[in-house]
Amino acid sequence: MKFEFATATRIVFGAGMLQQVGAIASELGRRTLVVTGRDPSRAEKLRALLRDRGLSVLSFGVAGEPEITTAEQGVALARAERCDLVIGFGGGSALDAAKAIAAMLANQGELLDYVEIIGRGQTLAKPSVPFVAIPTTAGTGTEVTRNAVLASPEQRVKVSLRSPLMLAKVALVDPQLTCELPPALTASTGLDALTQLIEPFVCARANPMTDGLCVEGLRRVARSLRPAFTDGQNKTAREDMALASLFGGLALANAGLGAVHGFAGPIGGSFPAPHGAVCAALLPHVMAANLHALQERQPESSALHRYQTLARLLTGKQNAEADMGVEWVRELVADLQIPPLRVYGIQQEHVPEVVAKAAIASSMKANPIVLTSEELAGTLRLAL
Repeated sequence: MKFEFATATRIVFGAGMLQQVGAIASELGRRTLVVTGRDPSRAEKLRALLRDRGLSVLSFGVAGEPEITTAEQGVALARAERCDLVIGFGGGSALDAAKAIAAMLANQGELLDYVEIIGRGQTLAKPSVPFVAIPTTAGTGTEVTRNAVLASPEQRVKVSLRSPLMLAKVALVDPQLTCELPPALTASTGLDALTQLIEPFVCARANPMTDGLCVEGLRRVARSLRPAFTDGQNKTAREDMALASLFGGLALANAGLGAVHGFAGPIGGSFPAPHGAVCAALLPHVMAANLHALQERQPESSALHRYQTLARLLTGKQNAEADMGVEWVRELVADLQIPPLRVYGIQQEHVPEVVAKAAIASSMKANPIVLTSEELAGTLRLAL
């Protein structure tokens, strides 16, 4: 047995912990770039807490999912203002942009020198400038991952800037920050969290340490995603989902993902489709395809036993079989009103191109079984 586990230097979790950000940040830098989502006003309390500690604060907003040019603009701004600390405050888009900015502030060259697939894939030479990640959604787990996902509209693909040197100095997770999320965003981000617990649990690189995180996270999603969706002010449910998202991020960064995320990159790069909604629409169909392929071609695979364990965790039934887990997820996706992928403009004629890109995506490498092009195409069509 061999595995490696790496994460943020420090994780701070709990309701109201945003109040600690001034003390945390003042130990890391003085000139702060705060990277937010499309509504910078949501970070006003954060900025006030930083200023109270005597830190200078500069804001940079990210409208939508970040592109390579978005990160480049943030780097230019931070360099011009001599920022020595980057704080990401928002959903996965804001945190990914902040992570990329922090990395490039410390390294020479341009982003294309380092990104995968469309870039030169060089290794970062230096650790990021101090980076603090503060998620305001419960889904991506980006606060504890070692990569930043960036879109390249020209190539119609999403790619990663990836290095252990990009891990946050501090991941500050305050469940109270998620209480104002609307139901639709609670649903899509929550199902992203569920995907990022299921895929590492059944993937080819699962290990005992990530297994423990996944099992605990899955239990919390099973009992709390529906309550968080129906009552956003349910503090217990919000805490469960924030913790599940954190655990999913820890697990995927140290085990791997699978076909859902293999599809999500190409789709997100080519269509105006939110990442969480894409994962949610695909999840039950990918689970069913994996299960069928394993039963047909690898009936002795340990992944089949993991799918059975997964079903029992989700349904709460100790005699549940693997296909019951798939059905539980299918019903959850329907109850949370997740739209099919066709609402984002994905049509039958796009299937071959998306499948070709998905088949070579880095996330696909850890899928519990290699799916054929025909299986991938059939799975995608079911999600349309």
